[in-house]
Amino acid sequence: MSYAKEMPDTPGRTRAPLRDSEPDMAAVNALRTGVMRLSRRLRHQRVDESLSPTEMSVLGTLARCGSATPSELARKEHVQPPSMTRIVAMLEAKGLVRLEPHPEDRRQKTVTQTERAESMLAASREKRNAWLAELAGQLDEDEWARLAAAAPVLEKLAHS
Repeated sequence: MSYAKEMPDTPGRTRAPLRDSEPDMAAVNALRTGVMRLSRRLRHQRVDESLSPTEMSVLGTLARCGSATPSELARKEHVQPPSMTRIVAMLEAKGLVRLEPHPEDRRQKTVTQTERAESMLAASREKRNAWLAELAGQLDEDEWARLAAAAPVLEKLAHS
């Protein structure tokens, strides 16, 4: 197993893969468990308990990427197209998305989030940010500085 490392003297350039050394693997393990636990705790900070994490994820994808076909959403969410069809139908029934004719291919539909979904996502982000800010308030200045510096790196990993 190998993991790429950024070269310290050339930002953005990838260096030789990580070795399966004990310190490197311990750091990878700590990162994995910390991110997973924090993610799980963040998912519980929901505004609307009637939505599943998958439904929230689809709404988040629509907010980030804009309107998309159900097939595009299925690829982005890593689910099968029939599953996405069911998810979109549930979101539409809840008034959170609407299906519109595709601008170039009348055989397809595009999924667009509604204003209600935008408001709900904004409230959800606000609640989660407040919870995380309260948690981060328990860190000392050095811990906070290190965490703030790591945020762009975590964001990069999340979108790789």
